[in-house]
Amino acid sequence: MNEGEYIPSTYDVAANHVERYLATDGEDGYEFHGVKCVILTTKGRRTGAIRRSPIVKVCDGDRYLAVASMGGAPKHPLWYLNLLANPEVTIQDKGEIHHLIARTATPAEKEELWPVAVAEWPDYENYQKRTERDIPLVICENPS
Repeated sequence: MNEGEYIPSTYDVAANHVERYLATDGEDGYEFHGVKCVILTTKGRRTGAIRRSPIVKVCDGDRYLAVASMGGAPKHPLWYLNLLANPEVTIQDKGEIHHLIARTATPAEKEELWPVAVAEWPDYENYQKRTERDIPLVICENPS
């Protein structure tokens, strides 16, 4: 997933977080507001450019879970729309790079896995209460 131009986030906090994280293999940026973070890389659905987003590290066994909360905003985060268009993603967890396939959890999977995500970042519950949209839970797993 490293082919293509990288376009940093227009949100400076996210862009700076990604830059520090990648430059130090997570030594700077792995811990953020008391939670562990990883870097999710997607391919832009319109531009084809590489896009990177810091997300809360949530694991279920060898799978990573990504919560498309955007703080309870009424719209999905752009990274979620990108992976719907192209489910091939990478997650950098400190110095480890994982090439994964992303998919939205089914309602039954979300019911089972939502508590795992909330255990890592309790505000996910508040974000869901704040918005009318059903916040997607994304499962990122090794290709079969």
